[in-house]
Amino acid sequence: MLKRIMRSRTYEERVSAGSRVRPMTWRRMAGLVGAALCLALLGGCDSGAKWHSIDVSGSSPPLAFTMTRASDGKQVTAADYRGEIVMLYFGYTFCPDVCPTTLSNIAASLDRLGPDARHVRVLFVTVDPDRDTPSVLATYVKNFGSQVEGLRGTPDQLTALARRYRVVYSVRPATKDHPYEVTHASAIYVFDGSGAARLLVPSLASKTPDIAGTAGDLERLIEETNPPGLISRLLRLV
Repeated sequence: MLKRIMRSRTYEERVSAGSRVRPMTWRRMAGLVGAALCLALLGGCDSGAKWHSIDVSGSSPPLAFTMTRASDGKQVTAADYRGEIVMLYFGYTFCPDVCPTTLSNIAASLDRLGPDARHVRVLFVTVDPDRDTPSVLATYVKNFGSQVEGLRGTPDQLTALARRYRVVYSVRPATKDHPYEVTHASAIYVFDGSGAARLLVPSLASKTPDIAGTAGDLERLIEETNPPGLISRLLRLV
């Protein structure tokens, strides 16, 4: 009885001091115990959930490249992005529709993540470096959020990266009979914090882009790379 009274006083003192204390009811305690058993026995109750995007784990090579970042002129490699979820997308700043639509929908997916969006980096690789100068590219990507970085490469670097992930693109200079023309694939590769290829988003430029699904997939990858503490995981399940 004495111990119970002492605990009650401590709780009241904390409440009176302004602390936000959530009562631990028997129902809530039972929920936490059940959730703990679920995590312990199943390794996480959502481990068997399906991805919204295409799972390419084991079938696509890990992230590897050397390019120049448009914002600061620094030469960067995949190692500079270890620990972050990377979305790799090829396009060009003069693209009239697909690129801005895709990047806008990526931004919308990141907005759904809230503070967790800081764990994601979007690498926008230009396939038209002749026109996408560093200043043009750096200014363009700013329109889609701080997580988006523009990358430029030499012809050999660009060819090697596109070939590595089987990304098709072409640039046809203007002639007297034909305007300047650029074509490119619209798929987005997603890599986890270790640099392993995990997902392929076929397109976010369609009439019905799966923004919520993409955000959900990113959240799962973020939790794999930066797993929440046990208590946080339990509270999510109760």
